Amino acid sequence: MEKNWYVVHTYSGYENKVKTNLEKRVESMGMQDKIFRVVVPEEEETDIKNGKKKVIKRKTFPGYVLVELVMTDDSWYVVRNTPGVTGFVGSSGHGSKPSPLLPDEVDMILKRMGVDEQRIDIDFELGETVQVSEGPFTNFTGSIEEIDKDKGKLKVLVNMFGRDTPVELEFSQIKKL
Repeated sequence: MEKNWYVVHTYSGYENKVKTNLEKRVESMGMQDKIFRVVVPEEEETDIKNGKKKVIKRKTFPGYVLVELVMTDDSWYVVRNTPGVTGFVGSSGHGSKPSPLLPDEVDMILKRMGVDEQRIDIDFELGETVQVSEGPFTNFTGSIEEIDKDKGKLKVLVNMFGRDTPVELEFSQIKKL
């Protein structure tokens, strides 16, 4: 089962309360493997009043909360019955499963919020020798075998006990030699 982002409709002004309630329910009902992130889309705006600059967070979509989950009867029920939730957006009729957001839509919303999935511009290339800077393989060196920019990960062949072992690392865990 794959996880997707869904839009949940809430009573206006209840977005943060729904986030808190849902996160508590996920914990108390042991749904951490089905329901992952709950996001209230907000943007920072700078307000200037009486010559004073103030940064305020404004809800991008008032009355809506994004939830990342694996859609099952259980997860649907937990979200649907969270206080303040009026329903999923994009479900047609009673009991039908809502349709998830498209990845592009999610990226756009998270980017606007500055929750950019921290896409790091990397200047590493295949075959390059790098040093592991954190994690269990700190100080090991290896050559880059694979780069996955979307996931922010790469595969490095680390020489351990005289043989090359592929290790999956985050961009942030390696440094140039």
